[in-house]
Amino acid sequence: MNLLEIKALKMDFGAGAWAARAIDGVSLVIGAGETVCLVGESGCGKSVTAQSIARLVPSPPAHYVGGEILLNGRDTLKMSPRELRGLRGGVVSYIFQEPGAALNPVFRIGAQIRESLKLHRPEKASAAEVLRLLKLVGIPAPESRIKNYPFEMSGGMQQRVMIAMALASEPKLLVADEPTTALDVTIQAQILDLLRDLKQRLGMAILLITHNLGIVGDMADRVAVMYAGQIVELAAARELLRRPLHPYTKALMNSVPKLHGTAARLAAIPGNVPRNGDFPPGCRFAPRCPVARPECAEKIPELVEVEPGRWVRCPFWNRE
Repeated sequence: MNLLEIKALKMDFGAGAWAARAIDGVSLVIGAGETVCLVGESGCGKSVTAQSIARLVPSPPAHYVGGEILLNGRDTLKMSPRELRGLRGGVVSYIFQEPGAALNPVFRIGAQIRESLKLHRPEKASAAEVLRLLKLVGIPAPESRIKNYPFEMSGGMQQRVMIAMALASEPKLLVADEPTTALDVTIQAQILDLLRDLKQRLGMAILLITHNLGIVGDMADRVAVMYAGQIVELAAARELLRRPLHPYTKALMNSVPKLHGTAARLAAIPGNVPRNGDFPPGCRFAPRCPVARPECAEKIPELVEVEPGRWVRCPFWNRE
């Protein structure tokens, strides 16, 4: 059963002559209990797509100009503000980048977790439940930590508090937006292990946003690769990592440092992701693509299922 269905979503920032297309025809499905990774460079539209699920992107300046976002069969784009309040946290919860900026610095962490409980599970809004959540996410000595302010905790502990707040409402979908950004490698591994364990224990689905392909193989069931507001490749994680098909996916894979080998320099993708509203004609990756042809600049390619369960936005995916 599909928990989330995003269908041909289009979003602009600004309006009229100043409108800049940020999301252009994105379609994505997440099943109950499934982990999907959304990967790509910074500026590709990953976070905007994820925040659109619960309509967290302020409107204006954002304008939803097309598509549907079906969560549990209901279109969130048609929900009233009151319905959205019940959806946010109650059905879908978010872990944002940089937990130190997301937590309120003037309230103790116990009070912040308890506030989330009061909003979505008022019958459980007790100190005992807060302690249970802190223990669930692996915070040591929770009886003393419950009284800490965010600045009294390390980045890894702050991220665990954010996860506890997200789990307080027992959501069906957890959106983790770069949950390991700015954390050292050891803490990154601990946070990813925690998310994997919580998924198995609680049975929730996860949408994991990252630009780090190194964590995809351990976490994802499926991977969607995003570029310039469009999904350019979608496949099972193991198949995509074993055999990427789109030139952009191949370029991302080639830029990942290898544990073995003698290469003196990392492979880099030339150029930059185009700005919203300033996309090149035709294929948006063509100006940076090593195998681009003249016809690539003439028409925007469609996302086509080239193999069972594999979708690619490139007519030349099988040609070098």
